[in-house]
Amino acid sequence: MMLALTLVFFILLFLAVPVGHVLVIASGVAVGISDFPPMAVVAQQMFAPTQSFPMLSLPFFILAGSLMMSGELGRNLISFATMLVARYRGGLGSVSVVGSTVFGGVSGSAVADATALGSMLIPWQQKEGYPAGFTAANNAASAMIAVLIPPSIPLILYSLVSGESIGALFIAGVLPGLAITIVFVMVCNLSARIRNFPHRPEPFEWQKFNRLVVQAAPALAMPIMILVLLRFGIATPTEVAIIATLYALAMGAFVYRDMTLVRFKEAVISAGVATGVVMLVIMGSAIVGWLATFTQIPQTFASWAVTTLEEPWLIILAMNAIMLIVGMFIDLPAAILLLGPIFVPLAQTIGLDTLQLGIIMVLNLSVGLFTPPVGTTLFISSTIARVSIIRASRELIPYYFAALFVLALFSYVPMLTIR
Repeated sequence: MMLALTLVFFILLFLAVPVGHVLVIASGVAVGISDFPPMAVVAQQMFAPTQSFPMLSLPFFILAGSLMMSGELGRNLISFATMLVARYRGGLGSVSVVGSTVFGGVSGSAVADATALGSMLIPWQQKEGYPAGFTAANNAASAMIAVLIPPSIPLILYSLVSGESIGALFIAGVLPGLAITIVFVMVCNLSARIRNFPHRPEPFEWQKFNRLVVQAAPALAMPIMILVLLRFGIATPTEVAIIATLYALAMGAFVYRDMTLVRFKEAVISAGVATGVVMLVIMGSAIVGWLATFTQIPQTFASWAVTTLEEPWLIILAMNAIMLIVGMFIDLPAAILLLGPIFVPLAQTIGLDTLQLGIIMVLNLSVGLFTPPVGTTLFISSTIARVSIIRASRELIPYYFAALFVLALFSYVPMLTIR
């Protein structure tokens, strides 16, 4: 049964069938050729995760991001990031990195981040003299920060398969997100110095900066509000997501006054489509996860890893290698939902905190967002920059090393994962 599932899964992936459909079809074929389990049980398992109350937070966080990302607020965030870092060496590239950090606290989606920021920043950076390949690579890599800074959609999905608190995952995601920001800014700075990128230092104007802080404050306040509400138990994740949506509506309607009925309708449709895609992946992954548990694959894998590799650090290294490879071929949400049921029991066996595993997993798989052959943000950024995937991939090499350095730190230094 699992052999048939695996074969059909990779055949359909090779044929470029959307991953949500791949999961459902492959599971259906696998169950169809066996006598057990009954299709009725499979259908129940398919819909069970969608009935989880915390999953209600997913569409509301997506909607809040859609409402906040468009309009005047997005332009204010870009201006704020530009004022912070543009005057330094590699500053125009660093704007993408810092912009992804502040946008990540709004959208929680790397794809939305890469699209929104890339369409604004890549043409500007090229006009100022930055190489097209570098602008694409910088935007593609920077977008991974969005899946670590709360509200992070992948961290919500990990909570579904691990049982970890969404609030604890959000808090733990802040430090690695900031660490990636720092190392990527360093990459921009070193690249600019080595390759002599254009540099136009401008004097820092406190009056202008204070004005931009006030204009960007509503967006900057949202991730802080989310963390405070969750950290002190003031509201549940679902309630926080609804509060964030109402907050985004209020900002657009009363503060920036650019919320129109057309814009609201577009945001709702966009959030609805994104939620539908994620939910289909969740449902398909639920069947695969249940079938894997039914055939005792997680237990078998954990037993094999412990008896063969023995040392916990070797097991963590092996998990990292597997996740990096899987992230190259499978989208982030699906990869989390597929690998979570296998790696969570293994982590518990070797004494690895499942909260730390969640950070390791999201860090690992987010590298796949800008890694060929299925690098989503890489494709988006290359299209916007009008540059080949191969050229952009060469420019990504220093970003890979920087991301792997941060990954190694959070894999082997448990105290960095804040609970």
